[in-house]
Amino acid sequence: MTVRVGVLVSGRGTNLAALLAAEAAGELAPAEIVVVISNKPGVRALEIAADAGKPALVVDHRTAGGREAFEHALLAALAQHGVETVVLAGFMRVLTSTFVSAYPQRIVNTHPALLPAFPGTDGPAQAIAHGVKVAGVTVHFVDTGVDTGPIIAQRAVPVLPGDTAETLHHRIQVEEHRLLPAVVRALAQGRLVCEGRTVAIRGADADQLL
Repeated sequence: MTVRVGVLVSGRGTNLAALLAAEAAGELAPAEIVVVISNKPGVRALEIAADAGKPALVVDHRTAGGREAFEHALLAALAQHGVETVVLAGFMRVLTSTFVSAYPQRIVNTHPALLPAFPGTDGPAQAIAHGVKVAGVTVHFVDTGVDTGPIIAQRAVPVLPGDTAETLHHRIQVEEHRLLPAVVRALAQGRLVCEGRTVAIRGADADQLL
């Protein structure tokens, strides 16, 4: 049975492109991306969605009439497309309990750092500034905090001598673009179990799944 996925975006759409590539290769099933929504008009992610034949909508947070009205408009757009699971792919808005409670443990986000270290913006830059030896990517369930939801999966990326925030971020994105589709597939397959802050992956092949 297909699981209908809505993707929320705000910018360049690199994670969206990775999801669409996985879908085109048959590697996202049973998940199917049915709509892409941006909180800002004119972003590259909308072009990527349209080029893939996906409905590409704008719900502008600046003209929605406040946060509550913005989230209600988002929820209405997702409901119109029968969305069952939501993926934040570079979506730069913190969601309230109104939105999160509509999709309990059905909203995932990706972040370019090994949470709980370096939440918020510019995770790679924070890692460089702190002189860490290992950075990485985290995919997590979304709650009402800033990158504070239960961690589903992580991949480590070494910080190399001479790395800048840009070079480190590029290598993190390579892992991010592999990990996010794998998590979305596992969620659509019903293989993620969240108890408190601990997320387990069902199945004998869980170690290979991600």
